[in-house]
Amino acid sequence: MTKAKFLAHTIASRKQTERIMANQAKRKSLFDRTIVRRASVDSLRKLDPRSMMRNPVMFVVEIGSVLTSVLLILDLFTHRGHTRFDLQITLWLWFTVLFANFAEAMAEGRGKAQADALRQAKSETTAYRLNKSKATEEVPSSQLRVDDLVRVTAGQMIPGDGEVVEGVASVDESAITGESAPVIREAGGDRSAVTGGTRVLSDVITVRITSNPGETFLDRMIALVEGAERQKTPNEIALNILLAGLTIIFLLAVVTLQPFAVYSGAPQTVFVLISLLVCLIPTTIGGLLSAIGIAGMDRLVQHNVLATSGRAVEAAGDVNTLLLDKTGTITIGNRQAAEFLPAPGVTAAQLADASQLSSLSDETPEGRSIVVLAKERYNLRGRELGQLKAEFIPFSATTRMSGIEVDGRSIRKGAVDAIAGHLNEHGAPMPTEVRNSVEEIARKGGTPLVVAENGRALGVIYLKDVVKGGMKERFDQLRAMGIRTVMITGDNPLTAAAIAREAGVDDFLAEAKPKDKMDLIKREQAEGKLVAMTGDGTNDAPALAQADVGVAMNSGTQAAKEAGNMVDLDSNPTKLIEIVGIGKQLLMTRGALTTFSISNDVAKYFAIIPAMFAGVFPVLNALNVMRLHNAESAVLSAVIFNALIIVGLIPLALRGVRYRPMSAAALLQRNLLVYGVGGLVAPFIGIKLLDLLITALHLA
Repeated sequence: MTKAKFLAHTIASRKQTERIMANQAKRKSLFDRTIVRRASVDSLRKLDPRSMMRNPVMFVVEIGSVLTSVLLILDLFTHRGHTRFDLQITLWLWFTVLFANFAEAMAEGRGKAQADALRQAKSETTAYRLNKSKATEEVPSSQLRVDDLVRVTAGQMIPGDGEVVEGVASVDESAITGESAPVIREAGGDRSAVTGGTRVLSDVITVRITSNPGETFLDRMIALVEGAERQKTPNEIALNILLAGLTIIFLLAVVTLQPFAVYSGAPQTVFVLISLLVCLIPTTIGGLLSAIGIAGMDRLVQHNVLATSGRAVEAAGDVNTLLLDKTGTITIGNRQAAEFLPAPGVTAAQLADASQLSSLSDETPEGRSIVVLAKERYNLRGRELGQLKAEFIPFSATTRMSGIEVDGRSIRKGAVDAIAGHLNEHGAPMPTEVRNSVEEIARKGGTPLVVAENGRALGVIYLKDVVKGGMKERFDQLRAMGIRTVMITGDNPLTAAAIAREAGVDDFLAEAKPKDKMDLIKREQAEGKLVAMTGDGTNDAPALAQADVGVAMNSGTQAAKEAGNMVDLDSNPTKLIEIVGIGKQLLMTRGALTTFSISNDVAKYFAIIPAMFAGVFPVLNALNVMRLHNAESAVLSAVIFNALIIVGLIPLALRGVRYRPMSAAALLQRNLLVYGVGGLVAPFIGIKLLDLLITALHLA
């Protein structure tokens, strides 16, 4: 590919990234105009009874709206009844149904907006498939099948999901993550998976296709965020059954109320009875329940996490044990030089000088950190080694040492036993003080590197696992949630214990193998606990499949992504903490709005029942604690409030109740106070204000 073409591809990729990030920024607004317009139309389409039957509570309201509409038309022809009152009741009943549909459509609309952004990355591309003779042939990406091999060069789009089997390249994954920073994908490791629709920025890779057209990761993601495959979770089904049961109970109560009213000489119109029914059944949570579930999935997508089911999101909210890899999750992933501990008769500056010289050609993060530490602590600048005719000794798995031969100095740096063997060859034992320093570093959870010059031990470099900033505070938050954290590492128990203590985790599993992870998860689950873990490698797949919440890194292997029930598009292992918070937020939102919905029925009861019978039984005026103006105004105020409260709670359903780490008992007490008492008090205020407004406007 020519330089001009590559530049054009890069510019196109950058523009695509900007468009995607702009779309994501728009979606952060709860009431984006495009989403509101689409939701308004969809709320009318959802009036289809086949759609409404999925929500028993709102289906009852729709039936009541149809019934009052029919009776209203008859009233207009027969000139009987209170037409103005009946018309207002009918309109507000329909508004109640439409507002509930609007809440669900708004939640779905945000997912559809995300799907539209993803479709920008999904397009027909040309693939360069390798035939049996390893020659390339141009074919449309739609013709690729599982196990086909394709070659992708700089500037080209990856035509389908697959795994890199040859080569290494930087890849622009902004089409799925919204992040413009390139990532490295290479063969033979845990970062071999690539996604169709992403772009190779440099080098050449050979990819084995792992999915057929229409079954790609992007296709599944589009379907999921649109809500097309969203199934109700067990908790949601259970709550639906509860709401349906309450609806049946209140339906029977209202139906049997009319004979008593006739007997007492105060028969009620169908409009009043339906108004009573709609106000008493849990319409608030019934209208918002579906929106809460969809919005929970959407919040995960906003964090670039794809959940394969709502069950996984709910499970995240109930997690008891959290398993986290040490390297890359709790620590920054690379050990850093922290201190120079010299041997007797050697100054720290001399040790730093020799350590820096032996590390100048070491391009590992550890080697670079030694050079930086010597520079910062002892002002040792870079040297012109070319003029000194230095010979660098590269690290090898056999010697487990590296070093430098320069100006008559023979410097070696390496593992303790390797340097000990090197010293023995020169007839010099390892000094006791150096061995003491090595043991002290091991107790602290660090890694010791011994430095020797001309057959003499100079001292030890203390390499420290650097715990990420703020991790201890985050683990404190998890502990406040009642979640036990377990660090998993391949380090020895001594090192693992030191890092676990510094990071603030509750427990650790040292020298962990894949089977050890599985056994730990099974033990926790056998005690009735829900377990979450992250992973990116094929060896993590069994544990990811066993865990209740398995978060696979998008950069990991295909096996890991298929085993987990969530995929983190950003490949950030610490995101599991956010996922737990989102799951808890979903459960809290559902519980809080259910509490609010049921408790605010009390105020509606005090509004409508006195209005229905006070004319015949004046003693019931004592129950008119809100001092509503008249019977029609009381019923109308309750029906209007019942409709408007759904609209008022849509932002809360979409955003979710704010979660603060605290114990379950404290959370329950707080929610009962805010949403239980609030749900009890708010309708008294709202219905009274509506009564004053209706009276002032002479609507009743």
